[in-house]
Amino acid sequence: MQVLIWGGSAVTLLGVALLMWCVRMAAQVRQSGEGDPEAAQKALTRVLYWNMGALGLSALGLMAVVIGIILS
Repeated sequence: MQVLIWGGSAVTLLGVALLMWCVRMAAQVRQSGEGDPEAAQKALTRVLYWNMGALGLSALGLMAVVIGIILS
């Protein structure tokens, strides 16, 4: 069960790192928002998809950790 706990921790950390990357990218888009609003909206939509994927990845990692703890 140690593999499940450590693997889940690694997946969770990867998801959190992706979430931080999404925050940084969204802040960059908002700061350079003086250009075309449609382009900014497209960029924020792309960041939103990455954000949802990162959140799902973090949730799966946390589920693996909890399952590993329960089974050990």
